[in-house]
Amino acid sequence: LRMLERQVVGGEQAKNKDLKEKHRRRKKYADERRMQLVAALQQSNEDGSDWVLLNVYDSIQEEVRAKSKLLEKMQKKLRAAETEIKDLQSEFELEKIDYLGTIRRLERDLMLFQQLLDQVQSLVRRDCNYSNLEKIKRESVWDEETGCWKIPEPVIQIIQKP
Repeated sequence: LRMLERQVVGGEQAKNKDLKEKHRRRKKYADERRMQLVAALQQSNEDGSDWVLLNVYDSIQEEVRAKSKLLEKMQKKLRAAETEIKDLQSEFELEKIDYLGTIRRLERDLMLFQQLLDQVQSLVRRDCNYSNLEKIKRESVWDEETGCWKIPEPVIQIIQKP
């Protein structure tokens, strides 16, 4: 009875190490494949796509219908992505136009202030520290906290002649 049992359970190959190694590799491969399929199922459940798994069809017409539905679904996704791209491009274009308008306005303001400064500078007394604009620019410091320039106070320098 035991002899029959050994032949049935493992047969003559029960002690064959190569066969055991082959069975172990097949089991490992099957486990890896099972894990890949589980991951694919989870992925398909997350993104709602059912094209990840291989489907078996009874007829060519059924396969064509299923693939046509899948194609329509992918085309809808493509159209949605293209619409999103167009929306982003138009939004970017509007922002670009707005930025260019702001830059032009700031350039005009800068030119106005520069012209005013050039006109007023000749009216500043020579003994005032504001008569030298380059020196005032060098001594001015940008304050990050207040977001303003800190410029030196106007001072009139009295020069006494001996």
